[in-house]
Amino acid sequence: MSNLATDPIFSALTRPQMIGGVTYSFAVANLIVTLELFLITRSPFAFVFAAIAHGIGFVGCVREPRFFDIWLTKISRCPPVRNARFWRANVYRP
Repeated sequence: MSNLATDPIFSALTRPQMIGGVTYSFAVANLIVTLELFLITRSPFAFVFAAIAHGIGFVGCVREPRFFDIWLTKISRCPPVRNARFWRANVYRP
C-alpha cells in the first residue's frame, strides 16, 4: 500500500466563489436585504446591519463554505412534521 499514487486536490478548486469570506450568493442576498432596509428606513444604520450579517456569514463559512446553501436545502427539502417535538426528529409514523 505504500506505492499508492495520489493526486492532491486543492481546496481552492472545490470551494464556491467567495467575496470577503462569504459565498457569492450570501453576499448578494445580504446586499439586497441591506439596500431594501436602507430604502425603507432611510437610516445609515442599515449598513451596521450589513456588517453584522456579514460577520455572521463569515463565521458560518469558516468551517464549511457551503454552510448556507446546505442549510437552505435542508429547510426546503425537510420541513418539520407535527410530531417532531415529541420524537425530537422528523418521524412520519406515530
